[in-house]
This record gives sequence, structure tokens and C-alpha cells, in this order.
Amino acid sequence: MPPSQPAYPTQRAFVVQLHAETDVAQSEVWGRAEHIVSGQVTYFQTVEELAQFMVHVLTSTTEPAQGG
Repeated sequence: MPPSQPAYPTQRAFVVQLHAETDVAQSEVWGRAEHIVSGQVTYFQTVEELAQFMVHVLTSTTEPAQGG
């Protein structure tokens, strides 16, 4: 039986930092995001840009092979 995969794999980990002047209540969200494993970084000005970055990274990064 293959080992179970973690619920939160490292390959899907990001650090998201919101700018000090971000006002989430007013939908003014901007900041910086970094993919932990690859080190790819982006600056975003909308939640949509943040989501696009995450989709790009997760669909272009190869998941590590499962040992066996």
C-alpha cells in the first residue's frame, strides 16, 4: 500500500504578504506571494492576480515522484 499523502503538501505551499495599506474590507488587496518550493515570486494588486499566479505555479511545477 502506498504511503498516504499529506493533506497540505509542501509543493503547494505559498507565503502571501499583504501590503500594510491593504484594506480587505474595501477589496483593496495588494502584496507579494512566494511559492515555497520553487522560490517563484510575484507582486499582485488584486486577488485575481494572486490566484492566477498560484494556478500558473501549480500547473507548471512537476509534482515529485512517489517513491516505491
